[in-house]
Amino acid sequence: MTGETRLRELICTLARSMFDRGLTSGSTGNISARTGDGGLLVTPTGSSFGRLDPARLARFDATGRQVEGDKPTKEMPLHAAFYDTRSTAGAVVHLHSCHSVALSMLPDVDPDNFLPPLTPYAIMQLGRVKLLPIFLPGDPAMGAAVHGLAGKRTAVMLANHGPVVAGKDVEAACNAIEELEATARLALLTRGLGRRLLPHAHIRAGATHPGVDGDPRHSRPPWALSGPTGRCPTRSEPPARRVSTLSNATGPMARPQPRWPGPWTKPVCPCWA
Repeated sequence: MTGETRLRELICTLARSMFDRGLTSGSTGNISARTGDGGLLVTPTGSSFGRLDPARLARFDATGRQVEGDKPTKEMPLHAAFYDTRSTAGAVVHLHSCHSVALSMLPDVDPDNFLPPLTPYAIMQLGRVKLLPIFLPGDPAMGAAVHGLAGKRTAVMLANHGPVVAGKDVEAACNAIEELEATARLALLTRGLGRRLLPHAHIRAGATHPGVDGDPRHSRPPWALSGPTGRCPTRSEPPARRVSTLSNATGPMARPQPRWPGPWTKPVCPCWA
């Protein structure tokens, strides 16, 4: 069995496991994962996590061109944004999980820190989770919103929609998004009960844990990178936002090329090239 065959089987196995445990339903949710040659495997649009066929996963080569498989998820701009801005991303998982979506609907959640610090594991695997506005499914603006975070977050929560998590590989991304959903469930169960949050020292210790998928271009973890200025941590000026598009950039706008070339994004801020 080749490495790609094993990856195809693993994507479908993990997806089926999440489906069977009610973490997503119907034809919702999508997964992408890097292949050994720099390409991507992506779950098809309209497919159910409970009935994925490894042979029908969409396959992209290293240039972003689809070379086989079914039509990919319509959330490709969202996935591409994580690959473009996070060099460590080896997989991206998006679910429509019930408790995290319910928590995103409440009026008093912190948009910069969606999950309250209830357990060390969410902090160790996710860092701070950014709550993004409501977007229609497939809206390319979701990718633009992730680009605007300049790689500082490993996970985001799409309001009234679902979580999206990038990880070093597909197992890490699935584990992290399950931790996000479990923490959201805890937040709802303990809401209004005078719950005891983690001490600040434990929060900071968890944020420096290797499980927090910080980008190696920075020496500080994602928790420390967030701040009120929104500035790029390696430059004195704010990072340029990338704008999603349905066609590849050409001419002067074509450089520097995105880390994941494809028909979904324009070039990244020079400090992320």
